[in-house]
Amino acid sequence: MVKHIVMFKLAEKTPENMERAVDSLKSLEGKIETLKSIEVGTDFLESERSYDIVLTAQFENREGLEIYGGHENHLPVVKIMRSLCSSSVVVDYEV
Repeated sequence: MVKHIVMFKLAEKTPENMERAVDSLKSLEGKIETLKSIEVGTDFLESERSYDIVLTAQFENREGLEIYGGHENHLPVVKIMRSLCSSSVVVDYEV
């Protein structure tokens, strides 16, 4: 099993941008065959170290993650997130 975790910091943290980002990420559910599960959460602590949104996705293997990365349903979401965010960090690991 492979976990893919991405944290996003919005460039302008408005309710509209937060909703657009979260809805965009959640729209991936059920649209990519190799994506086994997806969870999207928002930060409530709002500390100086906090990121605004987190995506946790699971795949059966590395190949599944690779397919997801270039998938036609994933690429528009990447474009939206890049337009809304000032930064993101990612970690991919096997469990």
